[in-house]
Amino acid sequence: MSSSKLIYGPNPIFQKQSDKIENIDESVKLLCEALEALLYEEGAVGVAATMIGDLRRVISYDLQEDEERNPITMINPKIIEKSEETQEFEEGSICFPGTTLKVIRPKLIKLEYMNVNGDNQLLEADGWLSTVIQHEIDYLDGKTIFDDLSPMKKKMQFKKVKKFMKLEGY
Repeated sequence: MSSSKLIYGPNPIFQKQSDKIENIDESVKLLCEALEALLYEEGAVGVAATMIGDLRRVISYDLQEDEERNPITMINPKIIEKSEETQEFEEGSICFPGTTLKVIRPKLIKLEYMNVNGDNQLLEADGWLSTVIQHEIDYLDGKTIFDDLSPMKKKMQFKKVKKFMKLEGY
């Protein structure tokens, strides 16, 4: 069970760049475990360390296909190739509950990362998986799905979040 506290937006931490991890020590392994636990506690498909106030480059995801748990945790994920072909999905975030936006992203990405054992990995992701990974890496890069909105639309979305959180007792 994770004891990590989820941070809700808007919050200045979501504009900060995460730091590359140079050494996988016990604190990094504990962060990876906390993120995997957070996935299931929150019913999310993806989470980034930023969401719990940790500015290290770690994400975890699990599409939970066939209701089987298969968490993947990526340390220092880096997209090395993106397709020109795009796709659009409705995206939301556990840090901004009560609102979603249609976001257009590359359909296919190739990325490199390290697993919790420090092994270098290469992954090609497309479809929904590609979107989930890009969404979480955005958090590591100090971006959210709201960043490309006009100031007025962004303000409206944040009002929705606050209203939802108040109604739901967050």
